[in-house]
Amino acid sequence: MAADVPDQELVAPQLKALLREGRERPEALWGGVADDLHWFERPDRIYREDGPGDFAWFEGGRTNLSYNALDYHVERGAGNRAALVYETGERDATRVYTYRELLHEVRETAAMLRAYGVGAGDRVTIYMPMSPEAVVAMLACTRIGAIHSVVFGGFGAGALADRIELADPTVLLTADVGYRSGDEVDLKRLVDRSFDEHDAPGELLDEVIVLERGDDLELRPYETAWSEAIEAGADADDSHVETAATDPAFVLPTSGTTGRPKGTVHQHGGYQVHVYAMADWMFGLDPEDVWFATSDVGWIVGHSYIVYAPLLVGATTVVYEGTPVYPDAGVWWDVVERHGVTELFTAPTAIRALSGHDDAYHERADLSSLAAVFSAGEPLNPPAWRWLQKDVLDDAVPVIDHMWQTETGGPIVGNPYGVDLLPIRPGSAGIALPGVELEVVDFDGSPVEPGTEGALVIDRPFPGLTPTLWEGDDRYHREYWAEVDGKYWVGDAVSMDEDGYLWFSGRADEVITIAGHRIGPTDIEDALVAHEAVVEAAVVGKPDPERTEVASAFVVPGTDVEPDDDLRAELRDLVRDDVGPIAVVEDVAFVEQLPKTRSGKIMRRTVRNIVLDEDLGDVSTMEDRTAVDAIEAATDEIEVRGEP
Repeated sequence: MAADVPDQELVAPQLKALLREGRERPEALWGGVADDLHWFERPDRIYREDGPGDFAWFEGGRTNLSYNALDYHVERGAGNRAALVYETGERDATRVYTYRELLHEVRETAAMLRAYGVGAGDRVTIYMPMSPEAVVAMLACTRIGAIHSVVFGGFGAGALADRIELADPTVLLTADVGYRSGDEVDLKRLVDRSFDEHDAPGELLDEVIVLERGDDLELRPYETAWSEAIEAGADADDSHVETAATDPAFVLPTSGTTGRPKGTVHQHGGYQVHVYAMADWMFGLDPEDVWFATSDVGWIVGHSYIVYAPLLVGATTVVYEGTPVYPDAGVWWDVVERHGVTELFTAPTAIRALSGHDDAYHERADLSSLAAVFSAGEPLNPPAWRWLQKDVLDDAVPVIDHMWQTETGGPIVGNPYGVDLLPIRPGSAGIALPGVELEVVDFDGSPVEPGTEGALVIDRPFPGLTPTLWEGDDRYHREYWAEVDGKYWVGDAVSMDEDGYLWFSGRADEVITIAGHRIGPTDIEDALVAHEAVVEAAVVGKPDPERTEVASAFVVPGTDVEPDDDLRAELRDLVRDDVGPIAVVEDVAFVEQLPKTRSGKIMRRTVRNIVLDEDLGDVSTMEDRTAVDAIEAATDEIEVRGEP
């Protein structure tokens, strides 16, 4: 079923006109948004398409993300407006940067990068905590035409090594420590481990620059302290470059179901147009707003709606380091009151975590500055929505769900608060947003009837949609355009009601969504098989009321291994250390064999169907049907044992 304009009785004329223009005249819609941004040279044409998955936006245009986010505002007299507020409950610290001050920091860091040989087109891996310097590093890269690849600071040494190898960077920017739940996270140790224990990463880099935050920083010969690196760049060029609209701005690795992470590419032109448009249409964001997105710069939400979009708009963005419950469950509400936050963007996992604490924590803060609260990352279940909407906000402001992914750059489904708020239907992510044409199909690619679950596809590219992968067009077309001919495969299971509202139920592929974080099963499997006692492993997701999903691991031990609870604990610790604490392995089951095709490929979908007690589907290609019995017996044992 194609995403249609919702029941006309629900839609105000302004929204109706935007939806119609996006459907009938998409180039006019997106060209109009582009007119609101600065271009050194106007595009020759808005859109080109030479076949499914072969397209480009704003060819011939010259622009620069960082220039538009900072210089442009300063040059127009807004230099003294607050651009970035850094907050952390971990060290009771607050720092505020005006647009002029943030531009100064970015120019200084841009010069530093150039002093260490970074130029246009070079990659810079950023593995940093949620700090002002992380934001500055991203903006400094795009300022000089370098391509940043940010790695979430919660990833472990193995995941970091994979992402360094993917980007092949010239320089790695990191910090000695981050702060979380009252503890210091030793990022420097994880960097060192990624070099010592994994092939290639250390050899790919010319330099590692380490931000000093803790005490007693010990550097290796190829590492330089951030303060010294800044001094080394004191006389270097700090100017911006004019990038082509189709030049990559960043590569953001995202988990896949097979092989290494996928390098999602976003470009200076199309990306900025999309995130800027959705800042307006979805969020109603304007220069007077104080915007607080509680994500991390290691994810696309952090890229788009902590860093780039709020600054493109000219608003104030809040950067928060820490968790929502440290030093207590009122810390975020205190930030809202202290800075007069007008719009809050968070995730269902955080909402559920806060809902388990006493009402006194949110009641102690004055939340009257809030005009709206937004949620994304996974479906916002009705009980969590109801707690926030009614118990916390007393129905004074809307709590609005929406949906997007790394590959789309910004929102694609939502309730367009910035244009006209539709009736909120708890549990639904909203409608297809202006300029985004969606369809719900079955696994044969045929449209399904309203209310029938299918898979979400995108009928036509829009400016925020990744035009390729860093690994090349072959993998891009194979991953996204081969499943349904001529359409982009989103990978989410969804149904659409008669009014065009979309209801998401999970992933249609094998990626595991744990607390809003997408984890590829191979990331966990690679960590497990690194243990000398493990021959092979299959990892699938299963539903969890708090985290959306957790991982279930089915492990084949070596012939001389006697698996026991101690080995289970070792394997969980290994995953936590290598992939990161976000990779929650709930179950570890030992089996003699895994279901495989005759060509030797592990049939993860079959394993997941067994775990979820669903129909096995087509298993005609399975090499040995007794493997199903092994998984079924292990699943029964897990239920009896009650892991973990």
